[in-house]
Amino acid sequence: MTTPMKESVSAWPSSNPAPRPATSSDVEKRIRVAFVEDDDDYREMVSGELADHGFDVTSFCDGTALLASLADGADPEIIILDWSLPSVSGIDLLPRLRRNGIALPVIFLTGRSLPAYEKLAFDRGALDFVDKARGVPILAHRLRLIADSVKKPAEPELVDNFHCGRLMLKPKVSRAFWDDADVGLTLTEFKIVHLLAANVGSYVTYRSVYDCMHYVGFIAGSGENGYRTNVRSCIKRIRNKFRAIDPTFAEIDNYQSFGYRWGKT
Repeated sequence: MTTPMKESVSAWPSSNPAPRPATSSDVEKRIRVAFVEDDDDYREMVSGELADHGFDVTSFCDGTALLASLADGADPEIIILDWSLPSVSGIDLLPRLRRNGIALPVIFLTGRSLPAYEKLAFDRGALDFVDKARGVPILAHRLRLIADSVKKPAEPELVDNFHCGRLMLKPKVSRAFWDDADVGLTLTEFKIVHLLAANVGSYVTYRSVYDCMHYVGFIAGSGENGYRTNVRSCIKRIRNKFRAIDPTFAEIDNYQSFGYRWGKT
């Protein structure tokens, strides 16, 4: 078996627009970002350009330093992870963050652009996956979309525990329990169940579920409604995890071509 090569980083394409200087409006809306990247020069470059775009960036050379900072009370709004990190890879660091009760939005900034890596990142609960070759302006745009989406007032409130019949959710640590058994949901799957259960008895549209999986405005899939395939696949995985605990599980109901609901009216 060959060892995967360390991803290489090249300079931004010359066609990318120059970094936009921060305005007074940006200063008022500066978003706190934690950026984990082991390449010192690249980390410094991206951090500096993000600062020009109106972000407050705290950078780290590895996941251990990030975890220590969070334990000491650091409060970023979004975490950016590189895939290839010393001691623990970014893709393995993500579930570790969740186990530690850190439910912040995570975005991967990586040179590993193959779809298999992207799918694994989303399955582990990342909200976005950006190729390093896209440049900082695209990254900054994605970060602002995520920040705006996270601040939506319509999202379920993070309470200590949320009960819905035999379902119990612990939003602060993103864990779901059915008859007191941990269902083992990923962060993305947990967010979907939380959304459905918070709207018990009412249908939630495919688009709303997909926005919950990523963020409002995220586009993927083939064709105008291609995202529905991703939603259906995720719902199938969720059902299978509940049925592994309870073969009679039938709480997630589908209204064809519209959406899903938890429970019945």
